[in-house]
Amino acid sequence: MAAPLPRPRRFDVHVALGGLLGGLLLWGVGLATRPHTEPYVLLPGRWPVLLPLLVMAGCELLRRGAPRVALLIGTPALVLDLVTQGNLVTILMYTDLMYAAVLYGPPASAHRIPRITGLLSLAAAVVPFAVWREPEALLIGVVTGLVTFGPASTGLIVRNHRDAAEAARLRAEQTALLAEMDRTQAVTAERARMARELHDMVANHLSAIAIHSTAALSLEDPKTSQEALVVIRENSVAGLSEMRRLIGILRDSSGDTEPVAAPTLDGLGALVEGARANGLDVTLEAEQTAVPAPVELAAYRIVQESLTNALKHAGPGRVAVCLAQRDGLLTVAVTSPYGDRDGPTAPGSGAGLVGMRERAALLDGTFEAGPEDSPDGKIWVVRATLPVTEGEPE
Repeated sequence: MAAPLPRPRRFDVHVALGGLLGGLLLWGVGLATRPHTEPYVLLPGRWPVLLPLLVMAGCELLRRGAPRVALLIGTPALVLDLVTQGNLVTILMYTDLMYAAVLYGPPASAHRIPRITGLLSLAAAVVPFAVWREPEALLIGVVTGLVTFGPASTGLIVRNHRDAAEAARLRAEQTALLAEMDRTQAVTAERARMARELHDMVANHLSAIAIHSTAALSLEDPKTSQEALVVIRENSVAGLSEMRRLIGILRDSSGDTEPVAAPTLDGLGALVEGARANGLDVTLEAEQTAVPAPVELAAYRIVQESLTNALKHAGPGRVAVCLAQRDGLLTVAVTSPYGDRDGPTAPGSGAGLVGMRERAALLDGTFEAGPEDSPDGKIWVVRATLPVTEGEPE
């Protein structure tokens, strides 16, 4: 079964009614496009003019919903109008059907109709002139072009502008969508970076505070409690300083708090000394030359977090920190005794390992952490390999 014709749009109904009323007005006052004495007026009289007018008005109802059907029906109606005395509104409505067929029809028809009407207009000018040898015969082609080729060309121009505007709108929407995706990714990356910074800067000091405060509360020796309180105070002050540094990073440089320089590998000695003050037996062996700032910060944070984990979880024994640079790679290794801690412990969330792995991945490096066997027993090993070649990481 054939698909039913679409329901006419309100504007198309107005166009059809306007054309019908205008044609009836011209018909009522007796205005026709040609006198009944013309030889090619095969249907003289007033009443035959109404049939093509009514058909053309009905076609206007389909000008947007089914433009090709309207044009196919309207073309015979125009031919019928040509063999009557004619009505100017019928011709005008046909030009609108031609325009709508190109503007609202399929893309193939939109490009085919102007070419066909252009050839018809040319033929309508050349053939009569060749037969009659009269210059006035060329006017037939001009009139044919005004009725067919002109509206079709106008519809094609409008359609091209409309398609270009739609393509520009789609590009703008895609650009806005990509920009929003980039913004979301940037916000996510920045949140992850700040989370790593906050964890690495503060977790070490808070872990030391938790361990020593537990010791101070569980032991009745005043001297031991006093020493624990000293360590707690030192870590509290250091943690507060790190928090101020983080706030300085978040604030605008024009504010009252300037960002503090990021830690470097030159500060590993002080970091190790702080770990020793917190009760760890730590050794440091560093063999590296100058490395890019991102690599330097990542290596420092990995050592810092490894010492924090050793403070919270490592068994009794020595913790070794080793940095070595070979073949364009900086290797960071931290080993600690693997086993239950004798004294008080601090809870862990696992975010430290995630942060260290993310830091290594951002620099296209590798990271691994886990227990291994050694001559001195089972140890926990944190090992990261970071490229130190020049260039921005992806």
